[in-house]
Amino acid sequence: MKKFMDKDFLLQTDVAKELYHNHAANMPIFDYHCHINPQEIAEDRRFNNLTEIWLAGDHYKWRGMRSNGVAEKYCTGEASDWEKFEKWAETVPNTLRNPLYHWTHLELKKFFGIDKILSPETAKEIWDECNAKLQTPEYSSRGIIKMANVHTICTTDDPIDSLVHHRAIKASGFETAVLPAWRPDKAMAAENASVYNVYLDKLEEAAGMNISTFTNLMDALDNRHEFFHQNGCRLSDHGLETFIAEDYTETEIEQIFEKVRGGADLTEEEILKFKSCMLYEFGIMDHSRGWTQQYHYGVVRNNSTRLFNKLGADVGFDSIGDFDVAKPLSKFLNRLDMDNKLAKTILYNINPRDNELIGTMIGNFQDGSSPGKMQFGSGWWFLDQKDGMEKQMNALSNLGLLSRFVGMLTDSRSFLSYTRHEYFRRTLCNLLGNDVENGEIPYDMELLGKMVEDISFNNAKAYFNFA
Repeated sequence: MKKFMDKDFLLQTDVAKELYHNHAANMPIFDYHCHINPQEIAEDRRFNNLTEIWLAGDHYKWRGMRSNGVAEKYCTGEASDWEKFEKWAETVPNTLRNPLYHWTHLELKKFFGIDKILSPETAKEIWDECNAKLQTPEYSSRGIIKMANVHTICTTDDPIDSLVHHRAIKASGFETAVLPAWRPDKAMAAENASVYNVYLDKLEEAAGMNISTFTNLMDALDNRHEFFHQNGCRLSDHGLETFIAEDYTETEIEQIFEKVRGGADLTEEEILKFKSCMLYEFGIMDHSRGWTQQYHYGVVRNNSTRLFNKLGADVGFDSIGDFDVAKPLSKFLNRLDMDNKLAKTILYNINPRDNELIGTMIGNFQDGSSPGKMQFGSGWWFLDQKDGMEKQMNALSNLGLLSRFVGMLTDSRSFLSYTRHEYFRRTLCNLLGNDVENGEIPYDMELLGKMVEDISFNNAKAYFNFA
């Protein structure tokens, strides 16, 4: 019987152990997509206690707590930080076989050197030990980033953001590159005319220009795109329910924009045409400046209207969606490719039924211009656990080139989530180790070691090619 979470955690063969310890473990982290607040890095935030750094903003843990019968006041509500942590400690024993159990203990072990199992009996001891360490300089935001050996961080930023914190971080000489990523979802969210116009007014101010026509809108967004480029951005990201690729004319789009800018709500058909146009235009912008574009799709968001009205978005009431995606995705990518303006692209599905779909779709648009130009993104959100990551890598292996994969990201708001990379690397090494053990791939440590190091870090560094 193996000890829980020892140094060979998830590594089932000698080859897997060799690959992880000699090739994966010490590679830097290239975290090209996350939701870390850059202000916290700029100000080198210090955390008062474990709840602040570990539970605040973590909708994964909130979902687990709610499932365990914990009242909302201990998740997002007015309970004290200790009371919230206490409820989390009560929940953890009930998360066995959920990735939360692994993530929790990896984070305690990696950052705090704690091997104890979190439970109601150990909660106070772990709380006190972690809180004492959080008071030391090594556990500031920047200290934790250094502790995790993070080479690059890409945050998620709206086109109207000033990027003042990114500039402050760069000016400070911080060793880790912290770069913005362009997330223009609100710039195409024309479903509600009044909300959209409030956003456009803010975009006018940020770009310093009037927006009364669709041409004005594109000029303003291109202005901000260039501003992001000048501040080191080379990466966009789009959160979509599903891909949209309706046919439209320029005249139709001008009329649709004039209507919504005038305060009138659009029809469903007009919304689809407008969003189809916007997605295409964003793709053109990304290609024009040599960026990489990312698409996260398939989530049904804010399923509980009652709790959305009470708590707002991004608090744990989203789920996997079930959308027809192949034809609109193909049409969207082909539209850009026909104009020879298809940028490097990463596609992330949240429904595992789409794994093979994405695995084959990216092969349609590989053009030899760069290794792995079209990428099948790592297991995302509900799939960033052992089973989900294995299925994603198996689909990519069967239908593309795993060796060209740009690897893992945190997609997190927590500074303790860099252990997601360790979890991924252990899973990758175990997958390859089992193949060697089964005689399915050769025992060639030079070949396999390089592959592991590339997927862990080198591929992402070369693919994004940040200046």
